[in-house]
Amino acid sequence: MIKNDLSIFEEIESNVRSYVRGFPTVFTKAKNYKMWDADGKEYIDFFSGAGALNYGHNDPKMKEKLVEYIMNDGVTHSLDMATEAKAEFLKKFKEVILKPRNLDYKVMFPGPTGTNTVESALKLARKVTGRTDIISFTNGFHGMTIGSLSVTGNASKRAGAGIPLNNTVTMPFDNFVNEEMDTLDYLERFLEDNGSGVDTPAAMILETVQGEGGINAARFEWLQRVDEICKKWGILLIVDDVQAGVGRTGTFFSFEPAGINPDIVCLSKSIGGYGLPLALTLFKPELDIWNPGEHNGTFRGNNPAFITATESLTYWEDKSFEEGIQEKSKLITEFLHEMVTKYPELEGNVRGRGFMQGIESQIDGLSAKVAEVAFEKGLIMETSGVNDQVFKLFPPLTIDEEGLKRGFNLIEESIKSLIAKKELVAN
Repeated sequence: MIKNDLSIFEEIESNVRSYVRGFPTVFTKAKNYKMWDADGKEYIDFFSGAGALNYGHNDPKMKEKLVEYIMNDGVTHSLDMATEAKAEFLKKFKEVILKPRNLDYKVMFPGPTGTNTVESALKLARKVTGRTDIISFTNGFHGMTIGSLSVTGNASKRAGAGIPLNNTVTMPFDNFVNEEMDTLDYLERFLEDNGSGVDTPAAMILETVQGEGGINAARFEWLQRVDEICKKWGILLIVDDVQAGVGRTGTFFSFEPAGINPDIVCLSKSIGGYGLPLALTLFKPELDIWNPGEHNGTFRGNNPAFITATESLTYWEDKSFEEGIQEKSKLITEFLHEMVTKYPELEGNVRGRGFMQGIESQIDGLSAKVAEVAFEKGLIMETSGVNDQVFKLFPPLTIDEEGLKRGFNLIEESIKSLIAKKELVAN
């Protein structure tokens, strides 16, 4: 029997480990929205692998398909050779996701992680346009490799690069300064004025909802104007949907409600369905000017992930699945607004949309305290923002109302506990 002992991690694993510090227990089992540790304690998972488990843990149909594939000696590794597993995924992705949304994209497999798809998107944009600079936005997060870090806003993560991060310009995201200032007037002025020091970039890259940057949701009007500016100046628009995509905000792609059609889309995390590593870079056919092998990766042909990813798309064949996400999203929104109103001590406001929401507080350290107490009570939840000022709700899309409400109760109990101990003190 496994003991709930963290000593081996403290002894051998690098200091860079993080989530084990926030969730200090040894997990042994997981199913849908529940996890259990070595002591048998049950937890409700409002973390979902940071958005990599939108369909929950160990989905039974995906598990069945995966086990069957392995037991039949299906191809595990193939780089980008043609396999039946890849063919079936591409067919289903085209029929279930792209065609119903009138999207015409080529599909590239750049490597298995989110930063892989962002790196390939930046490289392609520069190759297509012949320009070097990329415009990114404040509080954006796009990955931990050098190119992705260059378009990431978080100072501590950028510092980890150890070298200057060049060929990028940071502009203010929607409502970054205040609600009155139109940040795109500011951006467009830089493009128009030859004295601004900002050259016409190859691309702009953004998240429609900034997952790590504070659950900041851009208004649809803002996204539409970004799209218009990109078209006007011949700039490619890259939407990083690594965390906000695959239903997390209520629709398969987070940009759908805005009615825009990005030139390049980055997908990873939950596209694999089962938590298996997989990433896609989608781009308009006219941008497909790659030479064979010009961008590659040893694990870009992750066939077990193709199996589970194909099965995961079955959810999207039934319109009621998406409708259910949107209905449950309303419950999340209502709960968070209730908490802000009911407990003014939080000094909070609600951030985000869909299954990607949270409460931001001006009280220093609040979110970390709420998450810590919630974990003690049996809820797994993380924080977001440069100062961890948001505690965020990321339950799996497959969670039922009972599971949601159990999680809500644990969050409220945590808030009440902190208020009772007078640990929520206004600045």
